[in-house]
Amino acid sequence: MKIIDCNGKDFQEICKEVRESEEKNIKIINCMGHRYICSGVGGKNVVIEGTPGNALGSYLNGCRIEVMGSAQDAVGDTMNDGVIIIRGNSGDATGYAMRGGKIFIEGNAGYRAGIHMKAYKEKYPILVIGGKAGSFLGEYQAGGVIIVLGIGVENDKIVGYFTGNGMHGGKIILRCDTVPELPSQIVCHKANEKDIVEIEKYVSEYCDYFGAKKSDIMKKSFYVLEANSKNPYKQLYVSN
Repeated sequence: MKIIDCNGKDFQEICKEVRESEEKNIKIINCMGHRYICSGVGGKNVVIEGTPGNALGSYLNGCRIEVMGSAQDAVGDTMNDGVIIIRGNSGDATGYAMRGGKIFIEGNAGYRAGIHMKAYKEKYPILVIGGKAGSFLGEYQAGGVIIVLGIGVENDKIVGYFTGNGMHGGKIILRCDTVPELPSQIVCHKANEKDIVEIEKYVSEYCDYFGAKKSDIMKKSFYVLEANSKNPYKQLYVSN
C-alpha cells in the first residue's frame, strides 16, 4: 500500500501522486481540506484519514474511496463510476450532476445534495444519506436514486425545504413517518413491494459499510417521490 502524507503539500502535488501511483491501494493521511482528491481517477482503492476538501472524487471513473471522517462540498461532482464511502457527514452539493456510481454517507448531507443528478445509458447513480439532508435535495434531478434514511434524527425533519424542486426524472426515497411539503410537480406514494426490493438492496450495502442493522432500518415506512411530468416547466411555454 502506498502512503501519501498531506503535511506540507498542496492539493496539486497530492492529486499527482494519486494519479501516477503504480500501487492501486493508497492511504492518504493528515488530509486537511485538500481539494480535488482522486479527480478523474479510476482503478484505485483510496482510504483518506482526515477531512478532504471540495470536489473529492469529481469526475470519478471507477475508484473506491473511503473517508474515515467527514468531507466538504461537491463530493462526487459529475462522477461517472465507482463508490465513495463517507464515515461522517458531507457538505453541500454532494453528488452534483453525478451520472453513475454510488455515494454512501453515514451521517448527514448539506444543501442541494443530488442536484442535477442524472442517469445515462447503463449508468444509474445512487446516493444514500444515513442521517438527514438540507434544503433543495434532488433539485432538478433527472435520473438515479436518492435515499434519505433519517437514522438518528427521528424527532427532526429528515429533509429541508424544496425537496425535489424542478425534479423531472429519477426517484427520491424518504424513510419517515410524515412526508414533507413538496413542490407541485412531485407525486408521492408509500413504497410498494417492488420499491422495497430496490430499497433493501441499497440499505443492505449501507449496513455492510457502516455496521447498521438492516431489520431496524426497514421497520419504518418509506415514501417514493417522483416527478409527475417529464416536463415540469410546460406551463411556461407557448402552445401552438
